[in-house]
This record gives sequence, C-alpha cells and structure tokens, in this order.
Amino acid sequence: MNIDQIIKDKIIEAVQSLYGQTIEADAVQTQNTRKDVEGDMTVVVFPFLRFSRKSPEQTAADLGEYLKTHVGSVDDFSVVKGFLNLLISKNYWLKVLEDAANDDQFGFSEADEASPLVMVEYSSPNTNKPLHLGHIRNNLLGYSIGEIIKANGKKLVKTNIVNDRGIHICKSMYAWQQWGEGKTPESTGVKGDHLVGDFYVLFDKHYKEEINELVAKGLSKDEAEQQAPSIVAARELLLKWEARDPDVINLWEMMNQWVYDGFDITYKELGVDFDKIYYESETYLVGKEEVLRGLKEGIFQQREDQSVWADLTEDGLDEKILLRSDGTSVYMTQDIGTAKLRFNDYKIDKMIYVVGNEQNYHFKVLSVLLDKLGFDWGKGLDHFSYGMVELPHGKMKSREGTVVDADDLIAEMIEVARKTSEELGKLEGYSQEELAETYKTIALGALKYFMLKVDPKKNMLFNPEESIDFNGNTGPFIQYTYARIRSVIRKAEANGIQLAKKLDSNIKLSDKEQELIKSLSLFPVTVKEAGDTYSPAIVANYIYSLVKEFNQFYHDHSILGEQDEAIRNFRLVLSQTIANVVKSGMNLLGIKVPERM
Repeated sequence: MNIDQIIKDKIIEAVQSLYGQTIEADAVQTQNTRKDVEGDMTVVVFPFLRFSRKSPEQTAADLGEYLKTHVGSVDDFSVVKGFLNLLISKNYWLKVLEDAANDDQFGFSEADEASPLVMVEYSSPNTNKPLHLGHIRNNLLGYSIGEIIKANGKKLVKTNIVNDRGIHICKSMYAWQQWGEGKTPESTGVKGDHLVGDFYVLFDKHYKEEINELVAKGLSKDEAEQQAPSIVAARELLLKWEARDPDVINLWEMMNQWVYDGFDITYKELGVDFDKIYYESETYLVGKEEVLRGLKEGIFQQREDQSVWADLTEDGLDEKILLRSDGTSVYMTQDIGTAKLRFNDYKIDKMIYVVGNEQNYHFKVLSVLLDKLGFDWGKGLDHFSYGMVELPHGKMKSREGTVVDADDLIAEMIEVARKTSEELGKLEGYSQEELAETYKTIALGALKYFMLKVDPKKNMLFNPEESIDFNGNTGPFIQYTYARIRSVIRKAEANGIQLAKKLDSNIKLSDKEQELIKSLSLFPVTVKEAGDTYSPAIVANYIYSLVKEFNQFYHDHSILGEQDEAIRNFRLVLSQTIANVVKSGMNLLGIKVPERM
C-alpha cells in the first residue's frame, strides 16, 4: 500500500478516535507539499473542522500528533493554517525504491480467472482506401487503452470491425471494371490498399464530371447526383452483391484481399494488432434480422416506401433509418449485428468503442436501440470519443485524393528522424542495419508519443518536425534518456560494479534523490488513473515528468564517479529502476525504447 493510501486510512481512523465521527474516504484530501514548505505530503484539514469544533491549526496539530504516533513512516509534521504537512522518513522512501527495484511488474496488476473481460474496438477501416492520419490516432489510442486495461489486471480482447461492404467499395469496384485495365498490386507495384484507393478517387472524378454534364443539361444538382451513370452503376453492383451474384462477389473478394494485405503491412509498421477481426459482410445480416424482429414486435415502424425506422424522440433523440426502401442496411443495422455477435462470442463485462467524436450521436442511438431490442448490456456500451487530428496544412479528405496516408506519414517521419539524428550526430558508429532500425524506432516513438500525450478528447495538430525534437515533451527525448541510463549501467557492469538491490539504510539522500523516489512511487497510481479514465495521456505526461526530473538529478549528481560505494549503488539502483518504469510506461503507449542512441 502506498503512503497516500496509508495516510488516508489513518486520517479516517484519527477522526473516529479523536472526534467520534465516521467519515468516507473521499472526504480526505491529500496532495504533494508545496516546494516552499518542508514536507512530502499535505492533508487538507478544513473538512474536519465541523467534527473537531476547533481552529484549523489545532485540528491539524491533533491529526499530526496522531499520525506521528500511529504511522511509523511519519517522522514529523508542521501546520500552515488549515494544512497539515507531513515529513515522511528517508527509510520509507528507500523501502519504496527497494520494492520497485525488485518487482518486475511494478505498477501492474495480473489478471486472473475472476478478472473482468474488456473488449476494445479500434481501427474500423473502410476497404475503399488506405489507412490515413485519423486512423493512426485511432489505432494508437485503441492499442494503448488496451495495454493500460491489461496493466490494471483485466482480461482484454482487442477487436476490429472492417467496413468491407456497401456503396464505398462498390465505387472502387465499378471504377476498376471501367478504367482498371486489369491492374493488380503485382502488375503495378502499388500497395493493394493504395491501388483500391486510387480507383475510389478515379470514381469520384468521373462522377463529378457526370454531375456537371447533367446540370448543364438542366437537371438540378440533387437530381444529377442521383441520376449520374456512375452512381447508378455502383448502386446496381451493391444490389447484385446483396443478391450474391458470383461475378460481383469474386471481384469484391479480390479487391478486398488487396486491401487487407495492404492494411496488414501498415498495422505491422504501427505495431498494433487484434485478437479478433469482424467483417460487416458477416454481421449486417444479423443486424437485419434484429431490425426485422424489432419491426415484428412493434419496436420499429415501416413507412410507405418500405423503409424501416426507429422513433427515438421520446428518448431525446431523433428518428433513425435502419433499412432503406430497397431493403439494404445502413451502418446502424450493421453495428447492431456486430454487437450481438460479439456478446455471443465472448462473455464481455465491458465493451469500449474507440471512435471519433463525430460519431457521438451514432453511439447514443446504438445504445438505445440495443436496449429497446432487449439486450441488457445495451446501455452499458462505452463510446470512447476522441478529437480529430490535423496536420499544419489542413484537414484530410479521401474522395479528392488529398488524404494524408498513414504509410506516407510513417515514411516521412523516418526521413525526419534520419535528418535530425544526422544533424545532431546522435548515431555515429552504427551499422546501416542498426541505423535503419533506430531511425524507425525514433520515428514511431515520436509519432506515437506526440499523438498520445494530448488529452484524447481534444482536437490536435500533429507537427512531424516538432515531434522529433530531442528536447522537450517528445518521444525521442524520453528514448534518449532511457538510452543514457542504459549506457551508465553498461559502463558500471563493464567496470565490474554489480547492483545490490538491498540498499544501505544509513546513506543520506539529497532532496533531489528523495523527490525522484517520490515521483517513481506514483507510477502504480498513474497506471490506475489512466485505466479508470482510458487516458494514455496520463501515462505519457507522467513518464515525461519523471524523465525530466531524472535529467536534473543526472546533471547535479555523479553516479559512476561517486566515491562512496553505498551511495553509488543507491544511484545506480535508482537509475535502473527509473529506466524500468520508463520502459514499462512507454510499452503501455506501444513505444519501443532503444538500448543505445
């Protein structure tokens, strides 16, 4: 149990013992003591004045004396108005470091049979284009949230739903039929998802030309958009697909496989994976069955044009179409089917959808619809809504072909990492193979950290150059510090110095060293808070703060040059334990840390 929890428990005990009152844990407020006041922890005593019927100073003194008597690690205390400042013993902090140094899973909890099962859905790509910048933030958030959930002792299933059917893929299919000339990824040397994306763009180009021609002939823009030959043909392909036309199915399977092969390469580059992939082509019929059941039971209504709707106005929402007049399904229908299949496949205790904030309304509707259909887990779905990401030169669009491809961005990041490293002379003496691997590690570390350090709910601007700065709140700064610590440890080992994880209790700690152990001790509560709020940013910013503090310590204290053997050993153990926490924290973000840089 950490000191914060010990103090909170003892304050509850003290209020009962001294004032005869029972208080709840959330009534006890603790915080780090201000830098200009002596102490390690501060307890706010104002909430207890109504029980003590004394002044803030006297109440704080009562509680301070009680803690000093009943908590061995409290050495002394001071009172400043209504604040009780506690001085925690040096031996307590040494024990914290010892425990952390000897615990390979420090900060993490292990799952067992009784642990809840959490499913996290992320990525959710369409098969008509490559993954783009927005998908990168989604994938990195989803993967990291999953790792943080595991670190909190829960079982995890990472899942992906691929939007592999619908009008979007039919547009690419039609364009390939009309203007593809039999091109394949093999014949063109173009990655499969990019090739299919090129045909999607080509479709849109021809479609717009047709609309302009029809408008010039006197049709309204709306009429032209509905009657343009390309869109009519794409809709016919969709109807043939739903009727399982063999030729259309063969074409669809071929082009989708090109895309999956391309996605697999990008996922591998990003370092993300999935335990189970669902495909909308396999889930939409389940959703359709549920909608028809809802219609039969009077939950939904059918209109004159045969379309099926849900009236959610009494739930504070709108009317929502579930089946079009031609019987084809919409995204919502598919999501109903996917949710049902997942809960059939797994005994899920918590379902988290990692989807952008433009879908907030969609998931409110989905939750209500599932509840109306009688699924008791419907209202418990959790939409993890995150903000949009942009580059300095503007937003992304896919139909116009101006999308920022994930593959292109990763390649650009590796190039920026190479240039920056060469300019700084960071990687001299590396082989070509080591250089390539390290550039990639730095590039992906920069990309992931920059994406994940921001509060997920906020929109963000991604700047590739800024993200690869070796100073400041960046991935490479953290990676470089880790490599620096590992270099110190290797030098110690090369000089025959062995780390003794049993520390000498007689050594004197500097203020900076004690502060560093205090920061280290916060890793478990940081992991828990990140798990409670699904926020990788909490882990990212904790690691940055820890690394920044370590660099100040490193600047002010000699490690290998320290003559006192006990102090040198302490500093080596402290450094190695901080490196371990940095590596664990960065792993939660999906970021590798190099042994040398």
